[in-house]
Amino acid sequence: MNENPMVPDLDLPEAPGRSLSGVASMGHAVVSGEIDVSHGTILYLEDVTVSFDGFRALNALTLAIDVGELRCIIGPNGAGKTTMMDVITGKTAPDHGKVFLGQSIDLTRMIEPSIARAGIGRKFQKPTVFEQHPVWENLELAMKTDKGWWASLRARLDRDAQARIEETLALIGLESEARRLAGELSHGQKQRLEIGMLLMQQPALLLLDEPAAGMTDDETMQLAELLNHLRGTCSMMVVEHDMEFVAALAGDTGKVTVMAEGRVLAHGTLDDVKRDETVIESYLGR
Repeated sequence: MNENPMVPDLDLPEAPGRSLSGVASMGHAVVSGEIDVSHGTILYLEDVTVSFDGFRALNALTLAIDVGELRCIIGPNGAGKTTMMDVITGKTAPDHGKVFLGQSIDLTRMIEPSIARAGIGRKFQKPTVFEQHPVWENLELAMKTDKGWWASLRARLDRDAQARIEETLALIGLESEARRLAGELSHGQKQRLEIGMLLMQQPALLLLDEPAAGMTDDETMQLAELLNHLRGTCSMMVVEHDMEFVAALAGDTGKVTVMAEGRVLAHGTLDDVKRDETVIESYLGR
C-alpha cells in the first residue's frame, strides 16, 4: 500500500530482483562488490571547491549520501547543485576536495565513462532517448553488457535479458508503449523511459537533475511514485525546484539538503528546513 498520501497509487509491480553484480531486490540495497560501503555511505564529498573565473560555484562543500537513501537537494538557481553533479560524474574537476564512491573509489581520479561503469547513473533535466528506436530497443541498447564491436555484433537477447526488459517496462509504466517509437512519447513518458534506461545499467547511485521539469501534475506524481518504488533498491540524489514533488519524495522523515552559494545551508526533514530562518531568507521566502 502507498504510505504517502500525496502520491496516487498506480499499482506498480514489485521491483525486479537484481543480482549481486550491481543491484538489489526490492527494499534491500545491494551494490557492486567493488564498492566498499562497510560504513553505510555510498557517496562522500568533503571540502569540495570549484571556481570559474574567480566565482566559487562550490565553496568547501561537504555532503554524504547513505546506501539506499533517496536524498532531495533544493536551493536557489546558482547554488551549485548542477556543478556538484558535474564533479561527481567527472565532467568538472574540483580545485580541491575529496569525492568518494564508497570508502575507496576516488572519483576525482577517474574519467566520465569509468565513473559510469563504477555504478553512477545521471539523468539530466531534458530527457535523452533514442527517438528513432522503439521503447523496447532503447532499454535493450542501454543494457549493461559488453559494448565491444565483436560482442555487439554477435549479441543476442537471452531469456534473462528479455525478462529484465519486460520487468523494467512494467516498472516505468510503459508496457503498452514497448513497440512505439520513443520520439512519439509524451515528455513525462520520455523521462520515465530514460530512468528505465539508467536502471538497465544496474547503478548503485542515481543522480536526477530536475526530473519533474516540464511535467504535468499527473506526470509529476507518477514520477514520484516510481522513485518512491525504487527507494532502497539503489541510492538516489534528486535535485529539484518543485516543492510538491520534493514533499512527495521526502515525506515526513526523508532528508532534504538545502544548498546556497556553493555550500550546504541546511539539512534535515522537509519541515525542519522549511522552518530554518536562513533557508527562509535565502530561498523559500516569507
